Amino acid sequence: MLWPIVKALLGHYRRHPLQIILVWLGLTLGVSIYVGVAAINHHAIESYTSGEQLFSHSLPYQIHPKQSATKIPQGFYIQLRREGFTQCAPFDLLRISTREGKDIVLVGVDPLAMAEVGSDTDLNHFSVLEIMQPPYPLVMNQELASYLHIQKGGFITLADGKNLGPVLIDTNNWVEGTRVLVDMAMIRQLNRNGGLSYIGCRAMPNETLERLRLRLPGGMTLSKSSRTELESMSKAFHINLSAMGMLSFGVGLFIFYQAMSLSFIQRQTVVGTLRQMGVSRWQLAQGLCVELFLLILLCWGSGNIFGLMLANQLIPTVSITLADLYDANVGFNITWSWVWVRESLLMCIVGTMLSCSWPLVRLLRTQPIRLSARLSLVRFAGLEFYWQALIACLCFIALVVVYQTQEMNSDVGFLVISLMMFGVALFAPFIIFNLFTFLSYVLKWVKIRWLFADAAASMSYRGVAVMGFMLAISATIAIETMIGSFRITTENWLDQKLAADMYIYPTNSSALRITEWLSRQPEVESVWWRWEGEARTNSRTIEVVSTGSSPGEQQALTVKVATPDYWYLLHHYTGVMISESMAVKDNLKPGDYIALGEGDPTKWQVLGIYYDYGNPYGQVIVSHKSWVEHFSGRGSVALGVNLDSKDEIARLTNYLESYYHLSPERVFDNSSLHDKAMRVFDRTFTIADTLGKLTLLVGVFGIFFATVAGEVSRQRQVALLRCFGISAKELIMLSALQLFIFGVTSALIAIPLGLYIADMMVNVVLEQSFGWSIQFYMMPWDYLSTFAWTMAALMVAGVLPLSELVRRTPIKSLRDAL
Repeated sequence: MLWPIVKALLGHYRRHPLQIILVWLGLTLGVSIYVGVAAINHHAIESYTSGEQLFSHSLPYQIHPKQSATKIPQGFYIQLRREGFTQCAPFDLLRISTREGKDIVLVGVDPLAMAEVGSDTDLNHFSVLEIMQPPYPLVMNQELASYLHIQKGGFITLADGKNLGPVLIDTNNWVEGTRVLVDMAMIRQLNRNGGLSYIGCRAMPNETLERLRLRLPGGMTLSKSSRTELESMSKAFHINLSAMGMLSFGVGLFIFYQAMSLSFIQRQTVVGTLRQMGVSRWQLAQGLCVELFLLILLCWGSGNIFGLMLANQLIPTVSITLADLYDANVGFNITWSWVWVRESLLMCIVGTMLSCSWPLVRLLRTQPIRLSARLSLVRFAGLEFYWQALIACLCFIALVVVYQTQEMNSDVGFLVISLMMFGVALFAPFIIFNLFTFLSYVLKWVKIRWLFADAAASMSYRGVAVMGFMLAISATIAIETMIGSFRITTENWLDQKLAADMYIYPTNSSALRITEWLSRQPEVESVWWRWEGEARTNSRTIEVVSTGSSPGEQQALTVKVATPDYWYLLHHYTGVMISESMAVKDNLKPGDYIALGEGDPTKWQVLGIYYDYGNPYGQVIVSHKSWVEHFSGRGSVALGVNLDSKDEIARLTNYLESYYHLSPERVFDNSSLHDKAMRVFDRTFTIADTLGKLTLLVGVFGIFFATVAGEVSRQRQVALLRCFGISAKELIMLSALQLFIFGVTSALIAIPLGLYIADMMVNVVLEQSFGWSIQFYMMPWDYLSTFAWTMAALMVAGVLPLSELVRRTPIKSLRDAL
């Protein structure tokens, strides 16, 4: 008995094929983006465990210099080998840019040392001599080769025109992500500066490990590659991705709810007939549940397939971003995982229950005679909007309670944003419905009165689509505002921070000689010394930086808040300036006292807080006098050079490279540092921008198909209007005007909501996650562009179903509709 009921219910989709497309589209697009984000997050976290795995052998321990600008002398590694530490192998990393602007990391290795590190290493499928002999082939994984559009035997063209290669494709999973395996000699050809980036060591007994630790000089440290460490550093990145995925799923769920609600409304007569034929409510509920089960399987399956495709499209950008920000090595190939498959199935089931419960109960509780008599449930739309407004008020009350009682952090910020978004989304149909109903009574022109009356009636099937559409616009505006504000703030900060024309990172032994030589050059105005070191506390490591007392160095310090005469006090008393991220995380303010390092008896007074978007960790600035007194003999030095003319930068750079043997990685000009920082920034937020546009696309698709389906179902009313004398041209204009009013009304609500979300993201989520406060900027041209192309989609959605209808005569249209 159940199957005939199911067949009768599913027969509705043969008459209304757009309905099944809309139902499938809403849930599938939401699941796709959710699965794509979940797959990326899961793959990245899994990669943190195996990121340092080379030659199929894990090297969990690393010896690396404490300062990023310095390297490990090769002689130190040779000495370790002589002392019996054969568990270790040398590595030298070099980041290069291709001609197309794509960044990759060359990993220079000694293949013979790697073979000795792991006796289980299988080199039979790989010719060691082929790597070690000119022209020094490059080994990369197939995913990176596809990303760079390089075949086996091809060459990589660098930004300076050099060709590297030939390329060998890794078939043994030795290298992942953006890393390319080369012989150490290749690194020496590209980077004339000697030294090693780090020394990797396999697992060893605790006694051997402690002996190795005691063997290290003061400028080096031994650490263990930790999945937990990478997860904690990249937590904010993954949280933001997850939030975008959940938002997209919510928009898709609104579309699915709207489609199922319209589907149930259009099946009133079928359900009424079945009820009068003796089909019970329980049997109907079973039949509808079978239909929903089939829809869940269809949307879940297709959503997982599209989500995996989306994840593999986005993972190269994510991998490069995580490598830039956290030096994480994430592979390009995402494979199927039951973790996010199960999560997406649970989300599908819960979302379907939330979306279909009320429309299903409403349909089953209605008297059969009212259903079979073609009495539409549209009349109850206003009552539903009242209930939605009541739920929205509860959301607003909860928002106020949370805002007033909870201490603001990133989690509370996301909760406040969610309550605000869904509260406004639920309240908007109530406002629009009542506004349109009011206008339909008070306006004098009959056609305009009909336009608003019809718009209010169409809210029964457009209302939820408008909610999803409005949320999508809000999210897009929020993302555009957040990224734009962050970009402008970062660019302004870089313009002030990079006050010198050149920045040089010499060795400590050569710094004085380089300074003396620079001072003799007529084009050099001044040379600034900047010492960089570390101070260990009980909980973490603080970066300590020195500064001189010149006006230019004061101007380069981007002060947020400070005590009076902070610059004088910094250079004449025991005081420090601290980074904003440190102040936020440690709850410090000017006038407080801190200690720099374990056992440090000195109490340093916090004289001010400065903006620092370069790192999310603790950093303090001390005077040169304080550095000499407390940190002498530690750290590394950087030189800032001010010139009369920037045309001399190339000459000075060439001389420093040839005479003092400084590698290009140790000499930078102002513009190259600025461009590199902004390139990393743009790549970092490409993911958020892409997901934001996909979310808006989901919303546009939803209201597009909802409008098409609604217009098709209203052919009878449209045909009657034509019989009453309204021309085809007027009909199309009125329909387009109606959709334009819907779009403008949604935008008027969505734009303030989007700006509020952006303000919360900037002033709460980002500040609590990274410790960065950002100046808020509006992007009117971006908002106008977003509004223009979404309105274009609405116009097309309204014209498509009417274009076919107006080609026929009014009487034929009426006959077909009946």
